[in-house]
Amino acid sequence: MSGGAARRWLERAPAPLFAAYAIAASFTAYFCMYGVRKPFTAGAWAGQLALGSLPPVDLKIAFIVAQVLGYCLSKFLGIKVISEMSGRRRGLAILALIGAAELALVGFALTPAPWSALWLFLNGLPLGMVWGLVFGFLEGRRLSEALGAGLSASYIVASGFVKTAGRWMLAAGAPEAWMPALTGLCFLPPLALAVWALQQLPPPSAEDERLRTRRAPMDGATRLVFFRAYAPGLLLLTGLYVLLTAFRDFRDNFGPELWDALGYAETPTILTAAELPIAAGVLLSLAAVMRVRDNRRALLLIHVMMAGGALLIVASTALWQLGVLGPVAWMIAVGLGLYIGYVPYGCVLFDRLIAAVGFIATAGFMIYVTDAFGYLGSVALLLYKSFGQPSLSWLDFFVGACYGVGGVAFACFVGALLYFSRRTAAGSP
Repeated sequence: MSGGAARRWLERAPAPLFAAYAIAASFTAYFCMYGVRKPFTAGAWAGQLALGSLPPVDLKIAFIVAQVLGYCLSKFLGIKVISEMSGRRRGLAILALIGAAELALVGFALTPAPWSALWLFLNGLPLGMVWGLVFGFLEGRRLSEALGAGLSASYIVASGFVKTAGRWMLAAGAPEAWMPALTGLCFLPPLALAVWALQQLPPPSAEDERLRTRRAPMDGATRLVFFRAYAPGLLLLTGLYVLLTAFRDFRDNFGPELWDALGYAETPTILTAAELPIAAGVLLSLAAVMRVRDNRRALLLIHVMMAGGALLIVASTALWQLGVLGPVAWMIAVGLGLYIGYVPYGCVLFDRLIAAVGFIATAGFMIYVTDAFGYLGSVALLLYKSFGQPSLSWLDFFVGACYGVGGVAFACFVGALLYFSRRTAAGSP
């Protein structure tokens, strides 16, 4: 089917078929990005990096910090780039960014450690903008919850799958240094097809704009006006996201070590299998939001759900320590609670917020503000573990983080709920 024919078909397609097409295309595109971003975390990377008078750092931590720093800088750049990006250039930008990240993995393979960490910084630098480019095809539609949920499921499942694929590549005899580049290469052909499919999506219809507010690029002045208008709530949500991103990134990057400590070192498929029920649970929770047509009610419901996710993290950890939950059930429950709080930021939270307040904007702006500071938190957590708690096991550190992040997140979600409940009430200034 040609591009023009595909667009004409999509303009006339029933909502379920349109949603299935858009979800498949966006899911595949972002899933393939993970094939270039995360496979290196499947490696052991034995060795340490000496830092003068400071304690030496494990090589794997140095690699992770290098990539996250690049990814974090990308998010700050994305505040401007994504909020101002027009739809015509999104597809080419996605391909160029992921292609550059794959080339950085080749450089990583050719450069001896620890200098190869510089290539992981360059690998993360372009990848941080891919989410906003993909979500830009989906936001501002009546079906945005369903589309955003499908897109979000990609990184929940992809993270585990890519690490499993990396371990399979190592088992097949690939050198550890080349494993990330070889794994990433496998994901490039389906990426190209998925991006072509995304480019065929028509823009939001007049009915979409009536129900969800017209979306438009935001210049610097517009971004400042929006942020000042809702600063207390947006600052609270941004601080919350710093905690959630740091916790999520720690669980993601050191998933193999956590599962090994729980007794699953010889079961690499657990990295993927444990994420599938989490993805299903998140999809069901977001489906409940989709059924709410009133944007204010949906916004408040999202806050209630996210607060419930924070409580699940704390409660499931306590039950595991008491012996009520087994290790697999505990890891799934923690992951579910985490992602119920984390996923709405990237798809439905700001989309519904913009619609509830009636501000002509793009959700990508606040998605990238929160993401940028969130990954700073991820770097801070890794450095604290390396220098502040170097003797604490990964598992013990993770347990402590479950209680700390879950408790603080619950309190902050309740605070944000109360703020936006007042600000979006009828007649509020």
